[in-house]
Amino acid sequence: MADLFDTSAAVRDTAANTAPRPLADRLRPKALGEVIGQEQVLGEEAPLGVMLASGALSSLVFWGPPGVGKTTIARLLADQTDLAFVQISAIFTGVQDLKKVFEAAKIRRGNGQGTLLFVDEIHRFNKAQQDGFLPHMEDGTILLVGATTENPSFELNAALLSRAQVLVLKRLSLSDLERLAQRAEKELGKPLPLSGGAREALLEMADGDGRALLNLIEQIAAWKVSGKLETEALTTRLMRRASKYDKSGDEHYNLISALHKSVRGSDPDAALYWFARMLTGGEDPRFLARRLTRMAVEDIGLADPQAQTICLHAWETYERLGSPEGELALAQAVIYLALAPKSNGGYVAYKAAMAAAKKTGSEPPPMHILNAPTSLMKEQGFGTGYQYDHDAEDGFSGQNYFPETMKRGVYYTPPERGFERELKKRLDYFAKLRARRGEG
Repeated sequence: MADLFDTSAAVRDTAANTAPRPLADRLRPKALGEVIGQEQVLGEEAPLGVMLASGALSSLVFWGPPGVGKTTIARLLADQTDLAFVQISAIFTGVQDLKKVFEAAKIRRGNGQGTLLFVDEIHRFNKAQQDGFLPHMEDGTILLVGATTENPSFELNAALLSRAQVLVLKRLSLSDLERLAQRAEKELGKPLPLSGGAREALLEMADGDGRALLNLIEQIAAWKVSGKLETEALTTRLMRRASKYDKSGDEHYNLISALHKSVRGSDPDAALYWFARMLTGGEDPRFLARRLTRMAVEDIGLADPQAQTICLHAWETYERLGSPEGELALAQAVIYLALAPKSNGGYVAYKAAMAAAKKTGSEPPPMHILNAPTSLMKEQGFGTGYQYDHDAEDGFSGQNYFPETMKRGVYYTPPERGFERELKKRLDYFAKLRARRGEG
C-alpha cells in the first residue's frame, strides 16, 4: 500500500526534471570510465579493474580526502555488478537503523538480489557497531564499501579490515581538476570568464577536491562579467578554501612528519613550508615549539649543542610575544635546525644504554666505586681499590665502572660532524689511555 505521504511516480519524475540540480550532481559520472583520476585503483591492472574483470568484487574501504570520488565510485560499482545500492552515514545512523538496513538486505537476498552497502564516514562507528557488520559480510547479506578520511589502521577494527580491502584514493591533481573544469564548461555551454592565471588560481583554490571545484565554477558561471577576470579580481570575489587540517587527525601527523624529515634532511625551504602549512591550518605554535626542541635533541644532539638552546629561546620568545610575532622566532629556529650538522649519536646511545639496562636487570655497581660511609661497609670491601681520578696521571684512572659480571658496553659512537668531531677525539683519547692501563 502506498504511504499516506507518497507521491506518484509521474509527479516525482516531473519534479526531478524541473527542480534545479547542482552542477556537481549533473556531472556525476554514469560509468566508471568517466571517473576523473584514481587510475591507481580503477585501471585495468589496478585492484578494482582486476576485481570487475574477474567478476569477484569484495568488500572495500575507500581511504582518501573529501571530494575525490568515493561515493561516486561506490554507486557505479553497484550499477556495474547489479547490486542494490544503499547509502548510509555513520554520523546519522544508529543501531536500530543498521538493523533495518540488514533486514532489508536479507529480504533482497531472498529475492535474488545482493546489496552494496555504502557507509560514509565509517570510522565514526564505534567498535561494537563495526563488529555488527561482520556476520552480514560473512554470509553475503551485504557487500560493504566504507569511506573514510582517517587512517583505517587506527580507526577501524582489525576484524573488519581483515574482511575488506583498503583502497587509497588520492586528491585530484591540477591536470585532473582541469579536465573536470573542461567538462563543466561543456555542460554549462560556455567557457569560464577567466584569464590563464585566474584559471590556475581557481584550480589551486579547489585544493584537490573535485566537488569544491564544481561548486566554485557554479558560482563563477552565475556572475555577470564582461571580458575575462584576472587573478586578483577572482580572489577578491572568491574566498580560498581553508586547508584540510585536523589537529587530531591524519593530517596533523602527516605534516609534523614532513616537517621533521625536512629538518633532518637539511632542507630549510621545505621545513619552512610544512611549518607554515601547520600554522595556517590552526596548529598550536606551542606544539611546534615542543616538537622543534625534540628535533634538536634527536637529530642534531651534540653535533651542535647550541641547537637545543636556540629552540628553547625561540619557545620563550613566542611565550613572551604571542602570535603572530612570536612565530617568527620559531621559524628562525626551523631554519637553524635544518642547517645545523646532524647527528643521532646521543639518541642511539641512549636507546642502546636503555636496552642494556633492561637486559642486565639488577647487576650491582663494582665494589670499588661504592661509597663506604660506615665501618661495616668498609669491612665488606665497599670502596676498596677506588682510584681518585684527579690524583691520576692525565686526570684519568681508567678504572672499570660497569658491573663486574658485565662486559664493557659501547653505546656512544659520535660521527665526525660538527662539535662531535671534538667529542670523538676525546672519546678516542680516553679509549687509548684505558687500553694502555690494562682496563680495556
